[in-house]
Amino acid sequence: MSTPVGPYSAWRRAGDFVILSGQIGLVPGAATPTMIDDTAPGQLRQALENAKTLLAEAGTDLDHVVKATLFLLSMDDFPACNEVWMEFFNAPRPTRSTIGIAQLPFGARSEAELWAYAPEA
Repeated sequence: MSTPVGPYSAWRRAGDFVILSGQIGLVPGAATPTMIDDTAPGQLRQALENAKTLLAEAGTDLDHVVKATLFLLSMDDFPACNEVWMEFFNAPRPTRSTIGIAQLPFGARSEAELWAYAPEA
């Protein structure tokens, strides 16, 4: 299982659901937590790429995501992040809440938390 940057699990299975901890735009494999760039859309794109890796570890993929929460440092980034979102999710897209917040770790400007419906075989 992937190692998170804090004292929590990167993902957990709960019955038929796989729940991912919030994903930010960290560069995979970097020696220290490093953001991919300094934009919310760029970071969201990387966060969703990272989420794809975690979902694959859990035996599922983005097509099975049913619920998401998106956290943004600035709601001004909402339209651009929606464009990124549509690159990753086809209709029917998962339900989603978007919340404006004051701060995220490591200078992140966006974070995505995902729930996937993935019954065990």
